[in-house]
Amino acid sequence: MTKTNLSRFSSLLIAFLVLASLAAPVAAVSVGDATVPEEGQVGSQVEATVTLTQLYQNPTLEQWQLEGETELRDVTWSLSYVDQTGATVGREEFDGQNFTSSAISATDGTAEVRLRVTGTVPPVDSYSYDPEQTFLFLSLTQSREGGNANAIDSWEAHHFTSASDRARNALDDAGSAISAASADGADVSEAENTFEQARNAYESENFDLAAELANEAQSQAESSQQSQQTFQLALYAVGGLVVVALLVGGFLYWRSQQDSHDPLG
Repeated sequence: MTKTNLSRFSSLLIAFLVLASLAAPVAAVSVGDATVPEEGQVGSQVEATVTLTQLYQNPTLEQWQLEGETELRDVTWSLSYVDQTGATVGREEFDGQNFTSSAISATDGTAEVRLRVTGTVPPVDSYSYDPEQTFLFLSLTQSREGGNANAIDSWEAHHFTSASDRARNALDDAGSAISAASADGADVSEAENTFEQARNAYESENFDLAAELANEAQSQAESSQQSQQTFQLALYAVGGLVVVALLVGGFLYWRSQQDSHDPLG
């Protein structure tokens, strides 16, 4: 390759790298700390807090906005802007399931953003046992005017009613009993069929029937496990008797052999 070709190749490579860097998404900020409930009862009030740090990971991005979204109801957002000394340099509050903050800028001295969201757990649209039904508790996005938006993080949470929670607990207990019985070698086909009926009842929101069927599946699994354990004990007992019989028989045979070699005979 000639020197001219090398120079042309280098120029093309540099141009490609520049274009790639411009097209690459801006690095999102870091989540320094987050306390987000993993579940909540429908209609109850819940709260989450998130601290955002390393707000300017991209050196060319000194100003951006924070966007939030949630499926909670009756929502209040509270943002505190904190400088490097820990002092609060600004506050904002919003209502509703979405918000967009004012510009977050390094020139304002903001080093951390502390967010708190409170709201009411929403109703369940569709029940699912596995995976369990969830809702969007919180989603945060970094955006800038004329630029790409970058997802920071999002959190899902399980929601339930008192009736659905009782049914789910009964299903969990039945599932554990079936697994334990199966591990012991028991026939759990009947229990598994009943469990599937209980699961279908749960997902149809017939929680009383789901709990009743789950309890029945648990009893069937435990009965099968007990029968299997009794059978195994019986086998061990028979095996023990066989060993004893063999030992006694061997001893008697040995004695008979000793008697047949009597030196006085």
